[in-house]
Amino acid sequence: MKIVAFFNNKGGVGKTSLVYHLAWMYADLGLQVLAVDFDPQANLTSMFLDEDRLEELSPDGALPQTVLGAIQPLLLGTGDIETPYVEEISDSIGLLAGDLGLSTFEDELSAQWPACLDRKPRAFRVISALFRLIAGAARQRPADAALIDVGPNLGAINRAALIASEFVIVPLAPDLFSLQGLRNLGPALQNWRRDWKDRLERNPDPTLELPGGEMRPGGYVVLQHSVRADRPVKAYGRWMDRIPSEYSQAVLRASRPCERAIERDPNCLALLKHYRSLMPMAMEARKPMFHLQVADGAIGAHFNAVRDCRADFERLARRVASACGIALPP
Repeated sequence: MKIVAFFNNKGGVGKTSLVYHLAWMYADLGLQVLAVDFDPQANLTSMFLDEDRLEELSPDGALPQTVLGAIQPLLLGTGDIETPYVEEISDSIGLLAGDLGLSTFEDELSAQWPACLDRKPRAFRVISALFRLIAGAARQRPADAALIDVGPNLGAINRAALIASEFVIVPLAPDLFSLQGLRNLGPALQNWRRDWKDRLERNPDPTLELPGGEMRPGGYVVLQHSVRADRPVKAYGRWMDRIPSEYSQAVLRASRPCERAIERDPNCLALLKHYRSLMPMAMEARKPMFHLQVADGAIGAHFNAVRDCRADFERLARRVASACGIALPP
């Protein structure tokens, strides 16, 4: 199983929607997928599940069937993580459901990070907890790929989630703040990778299942690049032209700026349209945009947009699979 995180320091670039649609596309392509919601806002979970089911996952007075429920014994100091509950979304998709209460794990993760340097066993159990949730879920429900959604920050929860990943895909928008996010993200990944490898050498418990912390760059996806009536085309082009160099220098640590156009940059996995007209229908129907049918309102131009959307996401899914070593059925 390949573990892939989707992460940008900047929010609002469509990251959660990207994870959601890729999970469904990989299922359509014949893979078993584990969707992992480590964002304390739990937006990915709310895309998969309706409010009634969300309420059932967190019954009053009982341990929630979410990532918070699985880590709660560790958080309270009463034991290690529990076997995580995996919500069956379809025959091909399992979900580790998010929880707003996951934010309470932030302080403990922050406190235990330096304690790893002192070889404290509990510190390693805490820092590896999110990775071990994924591993535990995969033992229950074998998967070809685990896709992780995280929040847009450089906090301790995201550090633990990213350490659990083998590859990192960066969703971007063509704007100044996405480029600034790259400048923050690149050094953070480098520091987390280096610092975790230093801590791994100090692990006192060889039986504890720990992540390698590879966090290898898998490329970037530019989202919402369709032309808006209130924004000149040149404004988009200005930022698009700078993305290849910013990514290569900030994330890949290249010594020279990349001079390729974004369309020829091998690190660019896709330039995805916004599909504004399809998203409201997809949210109403509780399905990915490329599953919309005539009964959902996908008629006329919308029908053609659904077809184009499927083609776009299939191309992207294949590019991500190639970049991250995910084996697709022939």
